[in-house]
Parts: sequence; C-alpha cells; structure tokens
Amino acid sequence: MKRLILALSAWLMAVPACAADLIAFWNVPEHGGNSFNGKPPSEAYFRALRGYGATWVRLTPSKWKGEGRDFLIGDADHYAGIPPQDLKLLVAALDRAQAAGLKVVVTPLSLPGARWSQQNGNKTDGRLWRDKDYWAQSAAFWRDLAQALKDHPAVAGYNIVNEPIPEKDNGLKEHSDLAEARAWYRAHQGSAADLRAFYATVILAIRAVDPKTPIMLDMGWYAAADAFTWDKLPDDRLLYAFHMYEPYDLTSLPNIRRTPPLPFPGKTAYGDYWDTTRLDVYLQQPVDWARAQGVPANRIVAAEFGCGRRLPMCPIYLEDVLAALDRNHLHWAFYGFREDEWDAMDYELGAGPPPPRYWDQIKTDGDAVKRGPNPVFDPISRRLAASKPAG
Repeated sequence: MKRLILALSAWLMAVPACAADLIAFWNVPEHGGNSFNGKPPSEAYFRALRGYGATWVRLTPSKWKGEGRDFLIGDADHYAGIPPQDLKLLVAALDRAQAAGLKVVVTPLSLPGARWSQQNGNKTDGRLWRDKDYWAQSAAFWRDLAQALKDHPAVAGYNIVNEPIPEKDNGLKEHSDLAEARAWYRAHQGSAADLRAFYATVILAIRAVDPKTPIMLDMGWYAAADAFTWDKLPDDRLLYAFHMYEPYDLTSLPNIRRTPPLPFPGKTAYGDYWDTTRLDVYLQQPVDWARAQGVPANRIVAAEFGCGRRLPMCPIYLEDVLAALDRNHLHWAFYGFREDEWDAMDYELGAGPPPPRYWDQIKTDGDAVKRGPNPVFDPISRRLAASKPAG
C-alpha cells in the first residue's frame, strides 16, 4: 500500500498546474440530483432538473440496455473493453446534459467483480473485495472510460463506484464505532478489502490518461457518513462522498411498509431515538474527518439523500438533513429525480399515490407526467431556486 501511495504522489507532483481546471466547479457549494433511470434521459429531463436551479447530476448508465450483460463493462465477470454502442449512448446523454446546462458525475453501479445486486439476483457480489484480479480489470475499465470522456465539457467528475461494501460479510458490522472500524481497516491493509488502496490503484490508472477530471470516492459501507475511517489520498482533485438515509428504518422501505409508519423525530423499531440533534451529530462526522485530514469542506459531497415521499415525516426529515448540509457548506444531490422504475422518492409527486396512468406515461415519455410544487419537494426545490442564477 505504501509503495502504491508513493507512486501516486510522485505522479501527481509531475502533473502541470493547468490540470486542476475542472476542480474549480466544486469550489462553491453545488446542488443537484441523482439520475438512476432505466433508460437514457432526454434533454427535456435534464432541462427540467436544471430549471429548478440544479447545477449537476449524478448519472448512472448502469441500468441502460447495452450490447452485453452489464452496460459499459460488457460483462462484470470479465472486462474486455467498453462496448462501442454503449459508449455512444452515454456520450449522447452527456451531450444532452451539456445542452441543458448541467454538469455530470458519471457513476457506475457495477464494476468487474462487483455486479450491482439488483442485477445479480439481489445477491451481493463481493468478488472485487476478495480477488485483486478484479482490481486490475476495474482500473482498466476506468482508464478506458476516462480516455473516452476526458474532453467532454459536461463531465465534472468520475464517481469510481456507487456504495462500495468491502466490509460486508468480511468481519465489520455496519455502523461500527470508529475505533472498531479503524482497527478493521488496519488489519485489512494490503488485502483485496482495502478500499483506500483499491481507490489508489484506480486513480493511478485514470490519471495516466486524464490528469484533470475530479474523481469522487464513496466511502465504505454503502457510502455511510460514519465510514470515514481511513486517511485522505494524495490527489487535490478528489471529492469524498457520503449518502444519507439514516436511520434507514424510518426513511425507507421498512417504514414505508408499516401501518401507521413510525414518525421522525421518534424511535426506530430497534428502540434508538432520532431527532434533529441526533441527525446533526451523525452528519457532522464527514465534516470533522475533513477538518482533521486538512480536506476543505468544498471537497465533501452528500451525493445521495432522501426518504419515502409518502411518509408524513419526509418533509421534516429533508429539511433537517438539508439544514445540516448547508450549515457546513457541502455539495449535495438529492435522490432521485424522476426515476422511471420507482416512485417512492419522486418528490415532485407529493405525498399521494402516483397520478392515473403514471406508469404508462413513464414507459413512453416520463417527462409528460404532470408534476408541481408541493410540501414534500419544498425543502429541496426552495434551496435549488435560491441558488438559481438570475436570468
């Protein structure tokens, strides 16, 4: 690991000063949304997001239909090059985002040896965290993708992989205390479960062809805000990301399925109490890590956050999360914008059921669905509007 970090540091020292151009986009808080749609978004879709005042979109193409089993990768069992037609579809989507005035962070859900569970029979694919051969394949994939996208004007970042989980089924419980998590990482340094070393490997491959595009790193355990347990890497064009759905038992499917749902503030089914103060303390952890590491706050990103829109607590929760993020001047992107396969976090629909013929319209032209201002979306839309450029 030390040799790899030294190699990365030496390479970065040789990078010319002009290579930092794209990082300037992230110098002030940027606000956007997530696009996790099953088909490439239209220009109208991107314009609608931009119309609210968003400046960026975290875009995954991994659900799109491609030439092989896994979009862009071809086959997550063995990477052998980016399928040309897949790349063409992605570039066309980036062109549409650029035309709409949005910057894009490209975010795969799968990598070689780590197929997204929802495309893997809902089973975790942990081969990437057990076999370093998949590290080499992932580095090759990202080298090829960076070579293809490095000059595209819409691209403001490469998010190496969405919600990595090297700890899962590998000896560390989710939301372990900091001392326990750090001990686990020390014990796994140099192994295939060493997320920091994996990132260093992929960054080195990207930087060999693209010295300037910012790179976004999701922390471990599904990018949890309490998973900032390893030291920063030696690249001043890195963004460190976390996701916020905590407590999951209140914000997501477990509570959506309850009648009546549990409230926020309130206790989860496990008896722990969450309120504004508890939420603030939880979200302070990435900020404290950044301060201790000498990482500016403008390099920390809340890359996903959300709650079930039909839960009565959702507007309160969104307001509290956003208040905490804005207080620390962090970048953020809400989840998700007009998802075409799942309506639970499509906040433009409000707190009620989807409108008549919603799914029929989604299948044909999701942009035709009537949406409008409502109390659920207000905490997000109000802030987007406040940062919207005049004119």
